[in-house]
Amino acid sequence: MSTAILTGQPVPGSSIEGDLRSLGFDVRVAADAADAERLVAEAPCEQRVALVDARFVGHVHALRLGLTDPRFPLAALPGAVTAQPDGRATLTRALARENSAGGGTALAVDSLPDRIVTALADDGAEVHRPELGSLVAAVPADPQARNEARQAVADVDDEAVRLKSAVKSRDGFFTTYCISPYSRYIARWCARRGLTPNQVTTASLITALVAAACAATGTRGGFVAAGVLLIASFVLDCTDGQLARYSLQYSTLGAWLDATFDRAKEYAYYAGLALGAARGGDDVWALALGAMVLQTCRHVVDFSFNEANHDATANTSPTAALSDKLDSVGWTVWVRRMIVLPIGERWAMIAVLTAATTPRITFYALLVGCAFAATYTTAGRVLRSLTRRAQRTDRAAQALADLADNGPVASFVTRATRARLGAPLLVAAAGTAVLAVSLFSGVTWAPVAGALVYAVTAGQALYRPLKGALDWLVPPLFRAAEYGTVLVLAAQADVKGALPAAFGLVGAVAYHHYDTVYRIRGNAGAPPAWLVRAAGGHEGRTLLVAVLAALLTASQFTVALTVLAVAVALLVLVESIRFWVSAGAPAVHDEGEPA
Repeated sequence: MSTAILTGQPVPGSSIEGDLRSLGFDVRVAADAADAERLVAEAPCEQRVALVDARFVGHVHALRLGLTDPRFPLAALPGAVTAQPDGRATLTRALARENSAGGGTALAVDSLPDRIVTALADDGAEVHRPELGSLVAAVPADPQARNEARQAVADVDDEAVRLKSAVKSRDGFFTTYCISPYSRYIARWCARRGLTPNQVTTASLITALVAAACAATGTRGGFVAAGVLLIASFVLDCTDGQLARYSLQYSTLGAWLDATFDRAKEYAYYAGLALGAARGGDDVWALALGAMVLQTCRHVVDFSFNEANHDATANTSPTAALSDKLDSVGWTVWVRRMIVLPIGERWAMIAVLTAATTPRITFYALLVGCAFAATYTTAGRVLRSLTRRAQRTDRAAQALADLADNGPVASFVTRATRARLGAPLLVAAAGTAVLAVSLFSGVTWAPVAGALVYAVTAGQALYRPLKGALDWLVPPLFRAAEYGTVLVLAAQADVKGALPAAFGLVGAVAYHHYDTVYRIRGNAGAPPAWLVRAAGGHEGRTLLVAVLAALLTASQFTVALTVLAVAVALLVLVESIRFWVSAGAPAVHDEGEPA
């Protein structure tokens, strides 16, 4: 149990002690600052501790936001400051310094927690201050101010604020108007029954997998059930994040589940549709794999652009200014959010088309919609990059290099070659173009030669930091090249099982790339170098698949793809699970859904 220490002059009739107990705090009362320091020292080191002014007046949810959020070592709001175990030493030093300066004599006049926050700021400590909005949090100085603060508390329904804040501030049209109006109440229902976000996330995954199984039956009833269950899975997918925000139940494991299950659900559903179509005599595995490749490449564009620009200096652009201006016109905001086909609109479209049409039509619509969305977003970002004045940081360049996923072959080229072929993006584009031409040449060993050229250009593309205006396009090019090679060579094998095996291989590699993204977002760095080397890097896997396609028969190639898919999946999953359940993993929850 966490410990809350009340400081200052008690106020008759105050509810602060009961409010703190309702939030799970063991409440102690300090006679003065020296007593507060003693009580802090006595509190178990593995627990959270909070200092709260006894005169505090405010909403319970304001206290919850300020004192119970697990993501921040130090946090504060007017009249209160808290420290998790990671921040206890910093808080203790500030409190000791306050006492040694003689601050313990003015508790009835001044707020000790507020003085401690000032001392923490002077030390350069990072103290989180939650956005309270209409919620009240104050330390009134006299009875009149106290009455006014109490009236302000009575005028605002903090439960309504809590429910509203459980929903993402920026979401798609379908999610905002068709899901969130009721999913927030499901989240509250779950919270009141002690359910955790991780349990809801798992329920969402199970529901999606059942939907995929229904689609795999290939019957009209199965397709209808699959569409309904896919929407139900999405409702639960919204609910888990809303439950986390409603009850402030953020965790490292939850971050990992939230980051990976959305992709697993969608791509498993693609596989279910392809299996269902095959039962009806229609082979759409190439379309299913194409949809996964396109969707994954879209995400890499999003991730790379954001990583390249989120901390860039002098980051201005006329295009961005125009976009901000359009955002001030209400209807354009929703149109622009819908045409990029975010997850809500995309899953709704897939669900309806699954129930009403065929898997082939569903995939055609998905490919057309995602291709248009990818063209729109990528063109806008290219235009922004060309018109903005931005100086990218070393961190951004390193993030792009990590996203590139160069393996041992490209690294050897980088070290061994002296000649530099040109700008990173141009070199990467040239290598990708040579690879693409070789794949469609019709010559057996041409893809191997193309993959060798591609590996050399991959090493050359990263010979210098990726700080150019369009260098953020390098990782998406690499993803398209690798995934596209697997797709084309599996399709050319023209044997049963080749495309499903390719689907599994691309899915395993894509998981590795998503895992890299979320580690970088959590400031945990890229996956360990040994994992990248063991997995071969994008250029190594591309070269290996090309060699296997040239050496083996179509049936043998299918077996090789299957074995490779299993090996990559086991390698990256074991390391990913080890990392995300470790104590050092970041509790990063994705508040900005990629398209």
